[in-house]
Amino acid sequence: MDLTLHHILTIVLVLLLGLSAGLCFTWTNAVTPGIGQLDDLGYLSAFQQMNRSIINPFFILVFFGPFFLGLIYLYLYKNESSSIIWFLIFAIAIYFFGVLLVTIAGNVPLNEILDKTDLNKAKTEDLKQLRERFEDKWNTLHLIRTMSSAIAFILIILTLIIKK
Repeated sequence: MDLTLHHILTIVLVLLLGLSAGLCFTWTNAVTPGIGQLDDLGYLSAFQQMNRSIINPFFILVFFGPFFLGLIYLYLYKNESSSIIWFLIFAIAIYFFGVLLVTIAGNVPLNEILDKTDLNKAKTEDLKQLRERFEDKWNTLHLIRTMSSAIAFILIILTLIIKK
């Protein structure tokens, strides 16, 4: 089998979308329920450290890669059948609005509020109020990201099935 540019782009796009959807699912399914059982200081401290740790080159690639690679993929294969193009457009749009924009406009501002807080100097009542302000809203926004990344992943797989 000759590995063409098309094959490589397809593999990388599917891999990045799968990793992004998997990351979101794992966070929704295991991380937030697990740390949600901690006391306020434990919860906020764990979340603060995870937010600080997740920003790294691999995360940036997995997080932004599907959108930019999807645009490249769409451009390179703009002459495909209209159903494939629409699946690609929907996948890219859902990922952009449901993952990237939700993160930038919703989750990141909450993360920044948490990051600026010196948890070791905060009073018990302040910790409780911060958690109440943060947890449910963050989890709701993240659920949107989880569903959006999974839908985008499914749509990309459907483009491969339709193309055959």
